[in-house]
Amino acid sequence: MKFGIVVFPGSNCDVDCYHAAKEVLGQPTEYVWHQEQDLSRFDCLVIPGGFSYGDYLRCGAIARFSPAMEAIARESERGKLVLGICNGFQILLESGLLPGAMLRNNHLQFRCEERHLRLENNRTPFTNLGEVGQVLRIPIAHAEGNYFIDENGLAELKRHNQIAFRYCDEQGRITPESNPNGSIENIAGITNRRGNILGMMPHPERAAEAILGCTDGKLVWVSILKWWGDIHA
Repeated sequence: MKFGIVVFPGSNCDVDCYHAAKEVLGQPTEYVWHQEQDLSRFDCLVIPGGFSYGDYLRCGAIARFSPAMEAIARESERGKLVLGICNGFQILLESGLLPGAMLRNNHLQFRCEERHLRLENNRTPFTNLGEVGQVLRIPIAHAEGNYFIDENGLAELKRHNQIAFRYCDEQGRITPESNPNGSIENIAGITNRRGNILGMMPHPERAAEAILGCTDGKLVWVSILKWWGDIHA
């Protein structure tokens, strides 16, 4: 399985994602400069965290116009997997590949800490090795992770089972106290209807090896590999 890690001016989690795909999963992996227009050689495209274009205007608002994002839109239509992490999630929202918008954290603080997530849907390429209700511990690092969508859009997310992760407490309870940013209904990650695009604010690449203190994020990476292996068996 071949991974492409998209790099924008200001990306700072690209190396982490490269390491997760290349060293942890042992898969062929390349960096993809944001001006590349042909990404057909990849099976999974990862849009990493950071501050693309300095987060001017809004997070992801400039990056969404890059040639690489046009190529990602084309490849996603072909069924390729797209994983957007933190700033990558913001870019996916700005580009319209995922519904909703990202607001500043409701407390107006940057939060860099570990948080618990409850897995809400295990029938996606990114979560198929997990169990619904499973609690994961994964780091966050953002100032604009307050996911918002209007009432009708939220109803659509629920109708099509597009909510992948919610912030929760250690026991899996969805509480206001476990929400680090004010995100509507504690949403931490969503997919598109087809399920081949995932956007999430927490960083699974920062919790993929024991040396990092937690391996819960590895579930996302190995689920991707299992899904690809199953369809190519």
